[in-house]
Amino acid sequence: MSLGDDQEGYGGTGQTRTHLPGTGNSDLYGGARRSGRSSSRSLVTVVGVIVLLIAAIAFANRGGDNSPSSATGAGSRPDTTSTAPSGTKPVQSTPGIIPTGYAHDAQGAQSAAANYATVLVSADILKPARRAELVQQVFVTDKQAALTAKFNKAYSAEFLSKLGLDQNGDAAAGDTYVSRTVPIGTKVTSASATSAAVEVWCTGLYGTAGADSTDPVTTDWFTMTLQMRWADSDWKVDSFSQKDGPAPVPGDDKASSADEMAKAVQEYGGFTYAR
Repeated sequence: MSLGDDQEGYGGTGQTRTHLPGTGNSDLYGGARRSGRSSSRSLVTVVGVIVLLIAAIAFANRGGDNSPSSATGAGSRPDTTSTAPSGTKPVQSTPGIIPTGYAHDAQGAQSAAANYATVLVSADILKPARRAELVQQVFVTDKQAALTAKFNKAYSAEFLSKLGLDQNGDAAAGDTYVSRTVPIGTKVTSASATSAAVEVWCTGLYGTAGADSTDPVTTDWFTMTLQMRWADSDWKVDSFSQKDGPAPVPGDDKASSADEMAKAVQEYGGFTYAR
């Protein structure tokens, strides 16, 4: 929610080895003893097969070689730099506190945008007691007052009631309201020394986990565009918007019970994201 089949493994199949009847301890070839030469030849054959397998694996792994000699032509391989981790040390963070101190470059802007996306589409943003604090930490100073007013208007008591929440943004006793965002990837569409436009592709969970819930927890896919500004020695959000998708074809996973979902949300913590 935002503003704006169980599959068993193969290890337990119970397979057994079958011994053919009547063989006893006799040799399959009429009891004749195999010569040492035959054994040596078998050993050489096995070693040869292993060597061939190792050579085949080594050859296959050369597929990732980007040297000119291995290239078959321009555009023969996709460029993975846009989705590969940067290797830059992630921002320092403390559990329960929004990470700060991002690098003053495009990677820092993407890391900040990913982490801020998880805040802007969260259960905490629905709580009036937490909202002002979150806005102060995420947005540039000159936009905080206006955005706080917009959030307060959007997340009114009437709106919260439709979600099954009280005026404080809390679910009914025994229920757990879920709104968790997971960034899938980021992309910079424009950047300068003091600003950057970052798109964050996300999936998320939202709804109420409870025995009598009429709004069960489900998933959605969306893309947030955050206009970032370098202010007070860090990246902050100047404005943001959101659109649906891209969304994959739904799987055939068996839905968990309300208790299982509530327990998972409470027991599994979120992450700090970095490009």
